[in-house]
Amino acid sequence: MRNHDNATRRSAVALPPGFSAAALGVLAFSFTFPATEFALRDFGPYLIGIGRAGIAAVLAAVALRLMRAPWPHGRQWASLGVVALGIVFGFPLLSTLALDHGSSSSHAAVVVGLLPVATAVFAVVRAGERPSSVFWAASLAGAALIVAFTLRNGVGRFAPADALLLGAMLTAGLGYAEGGRLAREMPGPQVVSWALVLVAPITIPVTVALFAATSGHWSGAAVTGLAYVSGVSMFLGFFAWYAGLAKAGVARASQVQLAQPLLTLLWSWLLLGEHAGAGTVVAAAGVLLCVLIAQRARVSRTAAARPAATPEVASPGAAGKG
Repeated sequence: MRNHDNATRRSAVALPPGFSAAALGVLAFSFTFPATEFALRDFGPYLIGIGRAGIAAVLAAVALRLMRAPWPHGRQWASLGVVALGIVFGFPLLSTLALDHGSSSSHAAVVVGLLPVATAVFAVVRAGERPSSVFWAASLAGAALIVAFTLRNGVGRFAPADALLLGAMLTAGLGYAEGGRLAREMPGPQVVSWALVLVAPITIPVTVALFAATSGHWSGAAVTGLAYVSGVSMFLGFFAWYAGLAKAGVARASQVQLAQPLLTLLWSWLLLGEHAGAGTVVAAAGVLLCVLIAQRARVSRTAAARPAATPEVASPGAAGKG
């Protein structure tokens, strides 16, 4: 009897399959903004925004070769183009420009914290999902909180960096939603890799040209930052995240992502010395609460519509940010 009770307790506290992989992906993405700040010390924003995709494209080509991945076909190429627009060009370039225009890593973490909701909104269009009214109410509340936060920090107006961050969030949401939909047809790592390879004829030559035009001394911190956003944020982080989606399912994996803005605030303080004020912490907590309510409402609605015997699959709304 005692052994049975011990086994019951262990099963109650055991992490669901894939939780560790999903958490590892979120942990990898949470360092993106601080790493970008380091890279900006010696590299221009366009080299960081596009160069990370050019570097990652080389890694992706090697990975596809090792995986012996079949070539995409038909409309998959168009979907990969949408993925590339969002996660290869949109989010990396716009978020880097925002940080270069004066936004702090902490501020960016709060503004982009609504990304899971933005992704779910695009999922409504691309995957035919129909979230509940609670989802929409929480989403609007989160958006209003972001607007109030940016207006407060911008002394009553939107700063150019805030417009860039909102654009980064929207393009990433589109890319993640399309990538999540396509991940139903091919493994997630192949989605990311093929998207990078698809636009490699653009990103690699541009990266080489930007490197050639960059002069001066490159510090170890800047090189490390660029290496991180290229190899981890743009590439390996997606491997862990998609593995978590496949094993843990949308309902569990999407909840892990809620910790990302708070983790970024912590790394910004420890690595960059950014002291987030009380307003930033309150805004981050408020956004976290809104996203949590929205995600739970969406999961509940999706679960109610899905037959009980159908296994949970990786869907657009749960994809994370790099």
